Amino acid sequence: MAGYDFSRKPQKVSPVLTDFRRIQTAIPAPGTEQVLDRLDRYESRSMHGQLPLVWDRAQDFSVFDSAGNKWIDFTSTIFVANVGHSNPHVSKAISATLNRPIYSCYAYGNEMRAQYLEKLIQFAGSPFEKAFLLSAGTEATEAALKLMRMYGQKQNKRRRGIICIEGNWHGRTLGAQMMSSNLAQRDWIGYQDSDIHHIPFPYPWALNGSTPEAFLEAGLSGLVSSGIDLSKDICGFMLETFQGWGAVFYPSDFVKAIEVICQKNNILLAFDEMQAGFGRTGAKFGFQHYGVTPDLIACGKGMGGGVSLSGVLGRAEIMDLPDIGNMSSTHSANPLVCAAGLAVIEEIEGRNLIDEAVRKGRLLFDALHELQALYPNRIERLLGKGLIAAVLFRHPETGKPDPLFTSRVAELCMQKGLLVVHTGRESIKIGPPLTILDEALLEGVGVMGEAIAEISSQ
Repeated sequence: MAGYDFSRKPQKVSPVLTDFRRIQTAIPAPGTEQVLDRLDRYESRSMHGQLPLVWDRAQDFSVFDSAGNKWIDFTSTIFVANVGHSNPHVSKAISATLNRPIYSCYAYGNEMRAQYLEKLIQFAGSPFEKAFLLSAGTEATEAALKLMRMYGQKQNKRRRGIICIEGNWHGRTLGAQMMSSNLAQRDWIGYQDSDIHHIPFPYPWALNGSTPEAFLEAGLSGLVSSGIDLSKDICGFMLETFQGWGAVFYPSDFVKAIEVICQKNNILLAFDEMQAGFGRTGAKFGFQHYGVTPDLIACGKGMGGGVSLSGVLGRAEIMDLPDIGNMSSTHSANPLVCAAGLAVIEEIEGRNLIDEAVRKGRLLFDALHELQALYPNRIERLLGKGLIAAVLFRHPETGKPDPLFTSRVAELCMQKGLLVVHTGRESIKIGPPLTILDEALLEGVGVMGEAIAEISSQ
């Protein structure tokens, strides 16, 4: 995102008025620059760099600024608002907790905590038997790392190695960042855990005729040749359910082959389900697309409907490895987030949002393929499942990834009343609330088409 500077100065744009969009001022709206400047002054810049829009409120699949402009939201706040922004059922559940009143209780029991955990495990289904709740996704992946290594310790493994995938992303804290493969972003650590290993991701363009199984075997061969014994030196395999920046899913045979290796060598299989969980991909959890059964899943984002809720789910024998007090968290399982989490599951089930994600996903990808047919020299690939999609752009002359063009399209979409996920790369990601109306979904794709056409013609 550091590669493109969005203008904070109000730009005169054409007015827009539809049932789902309203642009009635310059964009960014007057006053936006002043708010962002204050944030620059008082907040770490690491939080900045997105599209210059100051949110005033958000409802269902709509985002508003204080000037009365209205956007179709294709971001769900980075895949958080799966059940819609400010979902009334979730809001009512939170309000009831506040009126009790009880905000937190640390490790003490409360009825809402018991209700939610029971419902969460029921929703997740076999083999998940217990959960540990946290506040942020990176905490959940850290907890999964700890559990995998404690399992290796119990199994008397020679080393407590974790195999991860290049290009996957698991968070910004120490262990999570080490499991991620961005060397520049983890350079601050000063060293690399020699028992965290990375193997190549099977991108469609990287297979080069190789089978997924052969690609995996080639990736693991480097570890084996360096003296790593999978049965003695590896205790966990951590997969981001799909590669985040481009919604790139693995070939199913690749993941199934990993499961076989895990079972053969007494290795735990874990999935980072932050972006994929709670209906986003047209399944309860994204790993279900691969036909495998993991030992652990780390969840967040859409889990809480907008409040800070994350967690690790797994088999009881793994979840109970830490002794009492060995894996606690100050804000874990507080009544407010448990009430919200329970309401999220009730909305997903009561409104058939998983089936809706499948159906709307077909609408979305049909429309995107029509867009690709119009601009084949610009749109290289369409990736994703359900209501998570990525549009990958290329330069029409060189055929290489074109992040500059992509950023300009994202900015023009904002000026037209559509908010998309700006990755800073050659991809625009699309992930609207699962509650979005069909008409709004298709209108949003149409706006993106307008933006592509206008930027291409300049």
